[in-house]
Amino acid sequence: MSDSVDDFYDLRVYRSAYRHAMTIFEHSKTWPKVEQYALTDQIRRSSRSVCANIAEAWSKRRYPAHFVSKLSDAEGEAAETITWLDFALSCEYLDADDHSDFRDAYGTIRGGLIRMMRNPDPWCGPSALREPEVPYDTENDHRAPPDLL
Repeated sequence: MSDSVDDFYDLRVYRSAYRHAMTIFEHSKTWPKVEQYALTDQIRRSSRSVCANIAEAWSKRRYPAHFVSKLSDAEGEAAETITWLDFALSCEYLDADDHSDFRDAYGTIRGGLIRMMRNPDPWCGPSALREPEVPYDTENDHRAPPDLL
């Protein structure tokens, strides 16, 4: 894969978060049914939400404050995922090595998000989002409200 970033799925932090969310999903399949609506659901939701918030941040990068806000949400979800991993270890659903690997991975994900939040300019702004030359015929658009024609 090239180093160019054309969309959120090209971001290393997104790819890492996605890969680890899927690994958590696989691990959590073996957890007790009693945890289905508690720990299992929560850790799956938070780990997936890291990815969803990165995708949403990418879509909001026209405005640095919105971009940083969504990255902050992603970082918060990564921190929540670490908390659920700690519970999984304490409940003996994860062994110490898997727990350590996940904590390290989510620590790295958080670090990447924090670095992006501290310096959003390379990711944001109109230079990254130039609209292609597309002819618009608004004068014949009868679906628009009359005061906008």
